Amino acid sequence: MPDRVNEESMEVAKTGGELRRAKSWKATILALIVALLISIPLTLMISDVWVPPMEILKILGSVFNLSQPSQHWYSTIILGLRLPRIFMGLLVGVALSTSGAVMQGVFKNPMADPYIIGTSSGAALGAAIAMAFLPFSGFRPVLAFLGAMVAIFVVYRAAMVNGRVPVNNLLLVGVAVSFFLSAMLSFLMYRMGQDVHGIVFWLMGNLQPSSMSRVHITLVPIFIGVMGVYLFARDLNAMLFGEESAHGLGVNVEKTKIFLLFLTAIITASAVAFCGTIGFVGLIIPHVTRILVGPDHRILIPSSALMGAIFLIWMDALARFVGVPVGVLTAFCGAPFFIYLLKRGKYGFGG
Repeated sequence: MPDRVNEESMEVAKTGGELRRAKSWKATILALIVALLISIPLTLMISDVWVPPMEILKILGSVFNLSQPSQHWYSTIILGLRLPRIFMGLLVGVALSTSGAVMQGVFKNPMADPYIIGTSSGAALGAAIAMAFLPFSGFRPVLAFLGAMVAIFVVYRAAMVNGRVPVNNLLLVGVAVSFFLSAMLSFLMYRMGQDVHGIVFWLMGNLQPSSMSRVHITLVPIFIGVMGVYLFARDLNAMLFGEESAHGLGVNVEKTKIFLLFLTAIITASAVAFCGTIGFVGLIIPHVTRILVGPDHRILIPSSALMGAIFLIWMDALARFVGVPVGVLTAFCGAPFFIYLLKRGKYGFGG
């Protein structure tokens, strides 16, 4: 009888713990959503040109037919320049932080980021080829996307051994391919001579210029990719205990890795196609989020996505005010913070 009571007590305690964790997760997600919704109108006010808050509210209200449309040139600044840029920053922040969280989970390595297996190098080479040889600027995001996808395919095929893709092989081959593609990019820039300004500006990472048409193009693959990645959250949790343990729990590890690599490649390629390589977002944000909410990917992935969106739109607002590419600011802020995390030993993988 006492054993029966103890078992029931343990079950009640376990259920209570799960309920508390569920409430904590929901509160975290809700807080991040509120912070994002507050951040959007606040960052609209930050730039080198001052727009009064009441004008911003009037302009936003006119979009939903809640107020009369503004005839002032403020409307062009807010709706034509700043709002598309904020939405693009939101999408890119979601894409990079989600991809970073997944890559760190797959590799079980706090140094992993969305660019670790050659995505950025392939995209940069594709963009550079478009700038060097194709007159129409619309080819640049297309070739950047294709370059990133080709790089991922080459890395995956080269890392395969006997039908399997060991994580260590994937990491090492990714580094090698990245260096090779970077060498090709350097050679191309050298041959271009004085006409390298566009490539250098793209490599710095910038959300300007952005437009609602670009936002719509970027939205679809990123949304599909993030939703697809989230379906594998439980499998990622199992893989944290090792591939053998995950296989014992019924996870098809190889297929899971294929799907995750493919989806993160689409997400990352979509992010860099228009905006270039914005560094440290996919490295730092998953770190911070994992420390705050734990390693469970069911909460880590949406939390990282929201936190990445908030971080990048604020960084871009500061970049607009200072007048530098946002990639410069993310690296400037991210590198010291990452060193701080390493010195403190805050990896979020139980370390």
